[in-house]
Amino acid sequence: MTAAASTQRLDGIRAFLLDLDGVITPTAEIHRRAWSSLFTAEFAKHGVAPYTERDYFEHLDGKPRFDGVRDTLASRGIELPEGSPDDTPDAETVGGLGNRKNAEFARLLAADGIAAYPGSLEFLRAIAATSIRTAVVTSSRNGRTVLEAAGLGRRFTTIIDGVHAAELGLPGKPAPDTYLQAARELDVPAAECAVVEDAESGVASGAAGGFGAVIGVDRGAGHDALRANGATLVVDDLADLIPLLTPTGKGTGA
Repeated sequence: MTAAASTQRLDGIRAFLLDLDGVITPTAEIHRRAWSSLFTAEFAKHGVAPYTERDYFEHLDGKPRFDGVRDTLASRGIELPEGSPDDTPDAETVGGLGNRKNAEFARLLAADGIAAYPGSLEFLRAIAATSIRTAVVTSSRNGRTVLEAAGLGRRFTTIIDGVHAAELGLPGKPAPDTYLQAARELDVPAAECAVVEDAESGVASGAAGGFGAVIGVDRGAGHDALRANGATLVVDDLADLIPLLTPTGKGTGA
């Protein structure tokens, strides 16, 4: 895509609605490790085809935790009782497996810590010099914890995470509802918002919501896959978007 075409697609954008894991912070890598640990053992227990990296991108990336568990089990024809979101991590239920993964994620996050991508910090600093608004939209119930760990706890006033979405009864990605909720809370029409996602399910949710732009950040899904799911522009890093911002935010609204 040419720079001119990219600029045209961002004309009139008054808000960026940003996924967290894989867009702002490299927590997607921690999620990948935690999911791999869970399903490598689970699939071996059931004697089915081994877990692969492709399973993450096709069945887990960007989705609410328990939806991801269901879809990944279904990919191997495994059926488990639904259980409850409050199930203990040792329970052989959808709820139990989801919480087992979350316990491993929390362990890895505590052990390794997290920092935002340098290019994402550059982008956020550039946005601060304009009147363009921002929100975080993440399926993770750990969203606020991750932002705090990355030193960004006070950077965003509008955060739609897995906890808030559940409180509102919103379906997760690839449905557009969480992104539409962020636009409502910012009081910016969807047509004047850009969704920024690294997951195939996330760009699909942006494409389904009538947003002004759907920007894919390629952290491993691939440019072609992101475009196939609805991305109107694909970049390798958020810093690549900085040349498309106006210094004062003129023309992007208040």
